Parts: sequence; C-alpha cells; structure tokens
Amino acid sequence: MTGRRQGGAMRSVFWLLGLATLAVALALLVGHNAATLTLFWPPYRFDVSFNFVLFALVAGFVLLHLALRAFGALRDLPAQAQRWRSQQIERAVVGAVMDALSLQLSGRFVRAQAAAQQALDQLKSATSTPWPRREQLQLLAHLLLAESAQSLQNRERRDANLQAALQPRLARSAPEAVEGALLRAVRWAVEDRDHGAARSRLAELPQGAARRTQALRLKLRVARLGGATAEALETARLLAKHRAFSPEASRSIVRGLVLDVLHEAHDLPQLQEVWNGLDASEQVMPELALAAAQRANQLVADPLVSESDRVQAADLARTWLEPVWQGFEALDAGQQRQLVLALEPGLPQLDATWLARLEQAQRQMPNNAYLQYLAGQACMQRQLWGKAAQLLGQASHSLLEPGLLRRTWCALALLAEERGDEATAQGAWKKAALLN
Repeated sequence: MTGRRQGGAMRSVFWLLGLATLAVALALLVGHNAATLTLFWPPYRFDVSFNFVLFALVAGFVLLHLALRAFGALRDLPAQAQRWRSQQIERAVVGAVMDALSLQLSGRFVRAQAAAQQALDQLKSATSTPWPRREQLQLLAHLLLAESAQSLQNRERRDANLQAALQPRLARSAPEAVEGALLRAVRWAVEDRDHGAARSRLAELPQGAARRTQALRLKLRVARLGGATAEALETARLLAKHRAFSPEASRSIVRGLVLDVLHEAHDLPQLQEVWNGLDASEQVMPELALAAAQRANQLVADPLVSESDRVQAADLARTWLEPVWQGFEALDAGQQRQLVLALEPGLPQLDATWLARLEQAQRQMPNNAYLQYLAGQACMQRQLWGKAAQLLGQASHSLLEPGLLRRTWCALALLAEERGDEATAQGAWKKAALLN
C-alpha cells in the first residue's frame, strides 16, 4: 500500500510539471505574438490573428475527434449489446455449473441434476457465441449430470451424459477434464462391480494419467475386483512407494495381497516363483513365511504326490521359515503354533542342523509346550523312544490346542505299544479319541 501511494504521488508531480511546462510554452508562443494570417477570397480579404487560427485548428481537431468517437460508439452499439448478452449467458452458465457442483457435494443430487441441465440448456441456446472455455463448461455440466445420475442409480442417464462428455470435440478442448471423466467412469464401473467396463475405461486413460496416484488406486480396486491378485500386488507396492497410504495401511494391504497370491499357487514351482518375487522385507514377515510354508505342505498333502516332491516341499518350508525360527521367542502363541504345524510335515526329512537348532531352542525354553511337542515328534522320527516319550509326556500336560494334543496322545500310544505297555497305550488311545 505504501509503494502504491508513493507511485501515485510521483505521477501527480510529473503531471503538474508537464502542465506547467505547457503553460510556459504557450505563454512564450502566443503572449507577444502579433502575427496575423491574411486570407484572400477575391474580391475579399480577411486578416485574422495567428493565435486565433491556432486555437481554432486545435478546437476543430478536438471536435472532429469527439465526433468520430461518437460515431464509432454508435456503430458499435449492436456488437456491444450482443457481447453483453453473451456475457450474461456465460455468467449464468458458470453460475449453474457452480450450483450443480455445490449441490452435488452437499448430497442434493436431484437439484444438482436440475442445475447441470439448466447449464446445458443455456449452452444450447447460445450455440453461435464463442467463449474461451465453452467446451470445458459443457463437459463439466455433462459430468456433474452423470455423477448425480450415478448417485441416484440412473445408469441410463449416467451413460448418456458420460458419452456426451467424451465427445472428441470436447476432448480436444479440455483434455484434463476428459481424464477426470474417465477416472469417474472407472469408479462407477467398480461400484457397479462391472470389471470389464472398468478395464476398458482404464485402458482409455493416457499414459501420463494412468501413472497418477488416483488412477493407481482405481487400478488396484479393479485388479482386486477381477481377481488379478498379482497385478493388484504390483500396484499396491507402487502405491506404497508413492506413499499413497500410511505405512501401516501399506503393509497391511501388501501383506493381504501376498497371502492371496501364495494361496493361489497351484504347484511348488509356481509357489517358489511367487516367493522369489517378494521383496526382502516381505520374506522376513512371519505371516508370509508361515503362509508360504503351509501352502507348500498343502500342495504335497495328496497321498499320490511323489516322495521327491515331499522332500522339496520340506526343504522349501524350512528355508522360508529359518528367519522366523530365529525370532521364535518374539512370536505370539498363535504364530508359534503355526510354525510348529508348518515344520511338522518335514520332520522325516529333518537334517542334523535343524535337529540341533530344535534341541537348542527346546533347552532354552524348556517349558514351551510347542517346542516340547515338536522336539518329541522329531525324536520319535529318529527312534529315540525314551526322549520322545519324555518330551511328549511334558507336552501332554501343557498343550491346550485339541489338534496338537490329540496327536500327542496318539504318539504316546504308539510309543507305549513299542515298549509293550498295552495298558498305557489303551489309555493314551482313549484320551486321543475323546478329543475328536
């Protein structure tokens, strides 16, 4: 404000100096000018003061200029009237579009439709008037009308206005608005559970628009809608990289998608390929490692599966579970149970290294029922009957999970039969049967 005031004061000073200079120049020119101008018009002679002629010429020029300005203004009156009417229509259209947007955001969809339709009607009534953003206003009006129709479940009207908004003429004039219309169309298709339409609209997006966060979010929803779990996983990773979600939400989404991909594996090579495609941070997640190992055990659970496949599945499960095993103490009870169940099918192929790890963990946590059970089963596979009976007997008093407890009593019954103790074996079989 201070700078503006100073600038205005300086301009006033320059104007005063200019007027003073003009006054001095005129005074010097006409103050003592005794010259006359003689005009001859036979047989007449006119003697006129030079100052009078000079002032007459200046006055005549001013009058002629004002007359030409007045004539030009009179001639431009029809164009000005047309321009005024066009401005009024343009203002009315802009106001109707803004009203439609406000009503749409406030949830008044019927009134929003009416306002958007009013804008379109006014645009149709002034087809010959060129506006700077006429096509953009028309596209937005169609889009708001389609959005309101979608909220009112009027799909026929929605689709008609969407097609009108995607006209090539409007697309050339307002490409950003067209991209927004395509994104809204994808969202509507997802809401309608129409996977094919959503895919088609996504394919229409330009390459630059398809990489934006909003488009990637929609792509994730479309992939999950169509069951394309692998594509959804890649999109979720990209969104996490762009920080489209909070860190907790990103981990949760990626973890859930990885679990789905693991469960969709149909054989061991495919399961191994999926696991190798995971990031290093994902491979150390206990939930994912446990899910991968359990899926490997499920794939070889069929009795017709060859022994080589069983050995391969056991080796893969132990490799994937090794980081989880190292943090056994940090696992909750449910994860410890899942780890025991994932390692148990591979006990016949357990090597000396893993057996030493198991014994060391059991010695470090002697009261852990899951380690007692797993170590007892491993000893039983090695025909270490005494140690197996001791560990399984301890586990039978601590285990609360019915499935593991039933298998514990079955193993104790087999051990009792092995040493010829029929009474103990029958008691163990009875306890196992009662848990069914």
